Amino acid sequence: MSKPKSPGKPPEQATDRLFATERRPDDFRFDASVARVFPDMIRRSVPGYTTIIPMIEVITEQYAQAGSNCYDLGCSLGASTLAMRHGISYPDCALFGVDNSSAMIERCEHYIALDDNPMPVTLRCEDILHTELSNASVTTLNFTLQFIAPEERSALLTRIARATRPGGVLILSEKIQFESEREQNTQTRLHHDFKRANGYSDLEISQKRSAIERVLIPETLAAHKQRLVDAGFDDVMVWYQCFNFVSMLAIKNG
Repeated sequence: MSKPKSPGKPPEQATDRLFATERRPDDFRFDASVARVFPDMIRRSVPGYTTIIPMIEVITEQYAQAGSNCYDLGCSLGASTLAMRHGISYPDCALFGVDNSSAMIERCEHYIALDDNPMPVTLRCEDILHTELSNASVTTLNFTLQFIAPEERSALLTRIARATRPGGVLILSEKIQFESEREQNTQTRLHHDFKRANGYSDLEISQKRSAIERVLIPETLAAHKQRLVDAGFDDVMVWYQCFNFVSMLAIKNG
C-alpha cells in the first residue's frame, strides 16, 4: 500500500514519441517509459478523454454516499481519482486508487500530493482482480477493463456489483468494436484521423496498433451491457460516445 508523498515539483511529462521510429513489435506495457508520456499519449489517442474526466467528477458528486468507499480501478496517474476526489462531498467517504504498475503509482503519488483537495487518498499497487472491494458507492473503470483478459471480466464486474451499495454506480469507459464491419471500418478510420490531427504519424499509429492489439481486446456495446446486467447492475446506459470510445453508467438499484 502506498501513501501520497509531500508536495513537490510535478513529475516530468514528456511528449509521446514511443512509436515514432521503427521498433520491434513488442506488446504494449504500462512501464516507466509509458508513465512518462501517459498524459500526452491518452489526450492525443482517446477522443473525448478531456470531457470524460471532468464528467466523472460530476457523476461522483451525484452518486457518492456518506460513509461509503469510492474506487478508481486501474487509476494510472490518477486523473479519474482526482476527479472523484473533487466530486465527493462527504468527509467520511474513503477513496482508493488501485493500479498494478508501480511506475504509474509512483507518479500518481506526486499528482495526488500536488492537488489542493484535502480528502485523503489511499493508493494500492495491486492487481484489480484481487484488490479488496466493499461498501462502494462509486467505482470507476476508466479504459481499464479492456486490458483484462475477456474470460476474467465477468468475475471482476460481479465483485464490483456485489460490493456496491443500493443506489451506487460503476462508471465504465471502454474502446468498443462494432457488429457491422462497415461501421467498424468507418469508426476506426475516424479514430486514426483524430490521431493524425493530434500530430501522430502513420508509422506511430501503425506501430502502436500492432503493440496494443494483443493486450487491448475490445468488445461490442451489447456485450458490455449484457455482462453488466448479468453481474448485478440494474440499469446500464451510455452517457458519452466519440467514435469507438464510450463511457457507460451502470446503476445498482437494490
